[in-house]
Amino acid sequence: MFRRECSIPLRGSAAALSNNLSVLQLPTRNLTHFGVVHGPSAQLLSAAPEGVPLAQRQLHVKEGAGVNSLLITQVHWCVLPFRVLLVLTSHRGIQMYESDGSIMVYWHALDSRDASSAQAVFARGIAASGHFICVGTWSGQVLVFDIPAKGPNIVLNEELAGHQMPITDIATEPAQGQDGVADMVTADDSGVLCVWRSGPEFTLLTRIPGFGVPCPSVQLWQGIVAAGYGNGQVRLYDATTGALHIQINAHARTICVLDLAPEVGKLLSAAEDTFVHIWKLNRNPDNGSIEVEHCHGECVSDTQVCGARFCDPSGGSFAVTGYDLAEILRFSSV
Repeated sequence: MFRRECSIPLRGSAAALSNNLSVLQLPTRNLTHFGVVHGPSAQLLSAAPEGVPLAQRQLHVKEGAGVNSLLITQVHWCVLPFRVLLVLTSHRGIQMYESDGSIMVYWHALDSRDASSAQAVFARGIAASGHFICVGTWSGQVLVFDIPAKGPNIVLNEELAGHQMPITDIATEPAQGQDGVADMVTADDSGVLCVWRSGPEFTLLTRIPGFGVPCPSVQLWQGIVAAGYGNGQVRLYDATTGALHIQINAHARTICVLDLAPEVGKLLSAAEDTFVHIWKLNRNPDNGSIEVEHCHGECVSDTQVCGARFCDPSGGSFAVTGYDLAEILRFSSV
């Protein structure tokens, strides 16, 4: 069971974008960072455990000529082995900051020459994999940036071509030194999923076909791909074979976000139907089949949920954002 805690006030509100909440926990400082997008700005907040906001900062899209809609599409903290970077994507490009948003260390402009006049140009979908940061684009390509241990000498290492439609989300998990293990999954607007093995050169392992419905959010845990779709379904696939194991009619409307608590295998799903659900994933030790159990359902009444994240790796608390809602809602286990 979870109970509602004190909410964290926002200066503005959250835009109606999928995955519109990023959370970074700093246990050594007893702080949690929250990031929320609204229009041309991203709001960063630091809060104590009781929810009191201690610091706020706003980041904006890098200005440029000839661009009419300078809108941010996502903000996300990328935890690398040796540093943490804050990544901001927009219709202009990709901006990378030190974790507190104080210094921009890298800027990558999107190349719109291959886009038609009717096609929107943007980046969306952000994840860290080892010492790489991967970012999706409107063209279906995934840009892989090699991140140094310190400093701004970030290099575009590779461009992955597995999708024909705009990328919606990217999820990764540590491969833990196992060769040939799937450790990244990418999703697109047509519902296609691509499963990759990271390394000096990323390798496409399997391609899971779509079924005409967008996949706004995806997660990866111990060889299980969890995908949330526009029809409210959560589907669980085997990352190695791409085989569908479980299909859950989890929500009545579009799923806007999935999140994982990696220490315990809890999966959070949130959708535009005002509900947040928590599920427990497991692999049967006897036959290796994927199992799922429903643990909790929370109705955030009169709210079009657009972001939700666990606030700790054990899944003991989570936070929720909603369209036009000027606060971050917090819930903790009883």
